Amino acid sequence: MTAELQDIDPAELRRVFGAFPSGVVAIAAMIGGAPVGLAASSFTSVSLDPPLVSICVANTSTTWPVLREAPRFGISILSAHQELAGRQLASRAEDRFANLGWRSTEDGAVVLDGASAWLHCSTHAVYPGGDHDIVVLRIHDLDADAAINPLVFHASKFRQLEA
Repeated sequence: MTAELQDIDPAELRRVFGAFPSGVVAIAAMIGGAPVGLAASSFTSVSLDPPLVSICVANTSTTWPVLREAPRFGISILSAHQELAGRQLASRAEDRFANLGWRSTEDGAVVLDGASAWLHCSTHAVYPGGDHDIVVLRIHDLDADAAINPLVFHASKFRQLEA
């Protein structure tokens, strides 16, 4: 490999990125009286002070332009038994919340029942990042249940942790 810029095949890039396992989150809010949300595997902690996390959302998303206007968001870290929820929220289905248990806060953040953790957030900043937006979120409240294993995304497949 040389230090000069090279064209990188997107399929190869996706394959190599897939070698790094990540959790799967749902980000959701009430919009017009109904839950709106999407799934993301590009979730990471950013800062302890102030408390910040980030997600990355594809510029081609038709959900993010609607969702980004919400004053508050719920982030649900999906549990190992929520693979179907992850697929459903990643789909282009009309009602992504059909048959999913969820609850909303007074200010419109939506979290999924049974998630291994949840965060109540607002938008801190949005930065362009190539073909994605890098969304930094300020955490206002949170909780987790260490007894509930998370869902893992690795090599383009949903997986579960093993003891």
